[in-house]
Amino acid sequence: MKKACSAMTLGAAVALVLAACGTPPAQRPTRNLEGAKDFTACMLSDEGGFDDHSFNESGKKGLDRAGKELGVKTIAVQSESSADYATNIYALIQQNCKLVIGVGFNIAADLTESAKANPDIQFALIDASFIGADGKPATLPNTKPLLFKTAEAAYLAGYAAAGTSRTGVVGTYGGKPLPTVQIFMDGFAKGVARYNQDTGAQVQVKGWDTTTGKGGSFVGNFTDAAKGQAITEQFMSQGADVIMPVAGPVGQGTLSSVRQKNDAGGTNAVIWVDSDGYTSTGDGSIIMTSVVKEIGNSVFDTVKNASEGRFSSEPYIGTLKNNGVAAAPFHDFDSRVPAPVKARLEELRGQIIDGSLDVSTPYDPS
Repeated sequence: MKKACSAMTLGAAVALVLAACGTPPAQRPTRNLEGAKDFTACMLSDEGGFDDHSFNESGKKGLDRAGKELGVKTIAVQSESSADYATNIYALIQQNCKLVIGVGFNIAADLTESAKANPDIQFALIDASFIGADGKPATLPNTKPLLFKTAEAAYLAGYAAAGTSRTGVVGTYGGKPLPTVQIFMDGFAKGVARYNQDTGAQVQVKGWDTTTGKGGSFVGNFTDAAKGQAITEQFMSQGADVIMPVAGPVGQGTLSSVRQKNDAGGTNAVIWVDSDGYTSTGDGSIIMTSVVKEIGNSVFDTVKNASEGRFSSEPYIGTLKNNGVAAAPFHDFDSRVPAPVKARLEELRGQIIDGSLDVSTPYDPS
């Protein structure tokens, strides 16, 4: 799907529009036609794809749930690269989608332009705001951003990582230096710092500049699992035994490295993001916890409201307080996390929820 003509993947109606391209569709959309109403909700992934075991997959599950429980028609199309975004959005519009949901920051510019050009169609964007001419977040009556204060849950994960580490070294890295990635990394590092403050420990964080809260280790994309594996191995060579990848499918490289290390007698652990990696990755035995965004629920609610004529342009912001973000259970690692750390995590969670503890970062949505 590298050319505009071949990027269309949406079936006969759009194939007629693109017949001049002479290229067959690369994939078929996912549909749910049982009990369909006169409402079509659509979604396009970013380059990570719907099988990323992360936020694309979570969004798709929310769409599928809406199709099953609400009886709306659904169409989902996967983008192979950023070159696909504009053409895939156009194709969805040609399929009479009444709500188009984009997954991820990278889609923001193209989705914003489409929203401006199609005021009668509703648009939602996961993990990013729509963009104005000045490059700042913009509000349009037919758009809704679905945002998450993941630093709140990442703070707890960082504290848990520091309190569980046997080497005194933990690590994190990202796919790209985007706000929706950096918010995890900064929140994680702040949680480690709080553990050090509470206990007098000196747990180090690899992959994030804890002095400036800006620089860090990044793959440069969300597809190169081999590079994710290389970064993980570098961290482990520096002593890190708990690692949090914030990189979608790239995190598979981390899982592979940690699995191999543990097979050789290691005791390393991974903190997953976006979904509960214990159930979503197939590697639950090495997942200590996860920083979860309840993306699926936000998608379902947006589709439900839109199909019932109650679409709102007010941003959705997921927090610990409204259960929009969470730190997943420790699962198999429960016995490894010291009881005092668990108790302190509950205290910190309560303080974040009641507002007495500020864990904000420069990357928080507003």
